[in-house]
Amino acid sequence: MIVRWLIIALALVTVSWIVMIVLARRLPPGLAKDLATVLPACVTTARRLRKDPRVPKRVKVAVAFAGLWVLSPIDLIPEFLPVIGPLDDIVVVALALRYAARRIPPQALIDAWPAERRILERLAPATASAPTPEQDI
Repeated sequence: MIVRWLIIALALVTVSWIVMIVLARRLPPGLAKDLATVLPACVTTARRLRKDPRVPKRVKVAVAFAGLWVLSPIDLIPEFLPVIGPLDDIVVVALALRYAARRIPPQALIDAWPAERRILERLAPATASAPTPEQDI
């Protein structure tokens, strides 16, 4: 009986994530869309940095900690609170990105970032001075 409820709960969480992703992709450009893309982009960045040989071990540990923080069901601010619920997750991820940006080549972080570069430049200002692909030509 408990297993059945756990499967139902997991299915509901998965469906809600899928719905949120679909709705976030349909948002018009602006602050709301930027906020909706930050955490998924950070998860992808953490996964890519973990495999990058340019990234020192201490940075990989900090990025892994931020990833575990986001995945953890225990939060400083409960997730069910509208708007401010994911705030602690975003702050921890932003701090980890800034830490990484100070310790790895900016191009490594830029290569790992899947979203718009201007968002990364807001989270990790050290990447703003790196040349864009158009400038390399």
